[in-house]
Amino acid sequence: MLVLSLDSSSIASAALTRNGEVLAEFATRDTRSHAEALAPAVYNLLGRADVEPAQLKAILVGTGPGPFTGLRAGLVSARTFGFAWQLPVYGMCSLDALAHRAAQGAVGGTEFLVATDARRKELYWGRYITHEDGHGRFAQPLDGPQVTAPDQLPELPAYGYGAGLYTEQLPHVVTESAEWQPAAADLSRAAWALRERGIELSADTAPLYLRESDAKVPVQRKKALR
Repeated sequence: MLVLSLDSSSIASAALTRNGEVLAEFATRDTRSHAEALAPAVYNLLGRADVEPAQLKAILVGTGPGPFTGLRAGLVSARTFGFAWQLPVYGMCSLDALAHRAAQGAVGGTEFLVATDARRKELYWGRYITHEDGHGRFAQPLDGPQVTAPDQLPELPAYGYGAGLYTEQLPHVVTESAEWQPAAADLSRAAWALRERGIELSADTAPLYLRESDAKVPVQRKKALR
């Protein structure tokens, strides 16, 4: 199954995968150019893999949590490509991508956290448990996603870039994961793990903002100067 995946909840990333195997991928940490970077990156990926849009079976997009502007870039791009190419668009919590990656190195039954930077001295995080079956290891969500201060997270092994920012407040940061960000390739691997187990992907692509926008509509309109 040939899938185009996009995620802009943190870094901007895109991946072209077949049955969870990465054919080509793109990522940039420039948070100011998510919207400008994604569309050209997608066409570049298709060209590198010699794939036409008509060969794609679906589009997968990370739904966050993430900041308003960056997260919208990936969601709008995915919906636009889906409409233009007449493809189904599926959504998945971006933290699930990190969790699936973390589960590959954990033993069955292990509970753990994944965390990304929410700014304002807060973290987006989720709690998961590792399971193992005939298809390998996978992560099952237990709690979240949430946004809180770092000292409010449970005392469990913590993976991800967000955890790496607060090693003093989080006593069990998995240091080798301190640079991990939600990425389209991991999102696609997590989605394929679900499909292998007969679990349908969600068609819900509503963004997980978790908190209100910084932009506020004035309560009272100001009078124009005369």
